[in-house]
Amino acid sequence: MRGKRTGTGAALAVGALAAAGLAFAPTAVAVTPQTATITADCGSFGGGEATLTATQDGTAATITVTSSAITAPIALAQDSITSTLTLVKASGGTTAFTGTKNPAMAAGDSVTVGPLDGTVASGDSLEAYGGSLQMTVLGFTITCTATGAQSPGPFVFD
Repeated sequence: MRGKRTGTGAALAVGALAAAGLAFAPTAVAVTPQTATITADCGSFGGGEATLTATQDGTAATITVTSSAITAPIALAQDSITSTLTLVKASGGTTAFTGTKNPAMAAGDSVTVGPLDGTVASGDSLEAYGGSLQMTVLGFTITCTATGAQSPGPFVFD
């Protein structure tokens, strides 16, 4: 009887440790690369290098766009920019990432929008070149387009 209790206790301990190990295991990186850079042209609003940062959780994905080359023309409140980032699918068509998330920005601050929410499928390969970023600020729409392919390459979702 004593051997059964020890065996049962050891099995429970091993099971608890395995469950704890899974709970603390790092999450898998589902999208590669996680960051990419582009050169964007925003017309009379400027342009330059921008960084796109992507995350994925199943079919839900987000992208945040940050650029020190593109600056806020005036002070902007938090979550006051309506944004749509349209990326081109390698298989044809586009995928849109939308949202109204942005930090508060003073005039002249670097522009950051996102995380913008979108839906992806396993194997999607998305590229900024050929797509656009539209930001609506105080009723004015600013459209930015990539002037070349993103580096190091398109986002590939798992």
